[in-house]
Amino acid sequence: QVQLVESGGGLVQPGGSLTLSCINSGTSLEYSAIGWFRQAPGKEREAVACINSGDGRTYYRGSVEGRFTISRDDAKRTVTLRMENLRPEDTASYYCASRWSTRLADTLCSDSTGVDYWGQGTQVTVSS
Repeated sequence: QVQLVESGGGLVQPGGSLTLSCINSGTSLEYSAIGWFRQAPGKEREAVACINSGDGRTYYRGSVEGRFTISRDDAKRTVTLRMENLRPEDTASYYCASRWSTRLADTLCSDSTGVDYWGQGTQVTVSS
């Protein structure tokens, strides 16, 4: 059983930074891609960043590239999303996710319907 628990959300001013963490308290996901998705009110859920198992290759959506950094520590069963230079349009609930059958970040991030495990979400609000 996989259980993903996010933390680190909050209220931040535009230009500020936050670090989100996701801890897996269940079966190891070291052979699976892990990522972050987000959903703003009235909008569809979208992929933000994903990371391969093994080689750590990453995928980012265009609007966050250069501002967000995803990393994973399989020994600690943790995946982290460092978010810098935050914008009001980054406001959303952020969800940790994994797809058991793939190691590839591209595959995970390209299809949210294939996600096997979701966390409960953590709210990020960017506002002055």
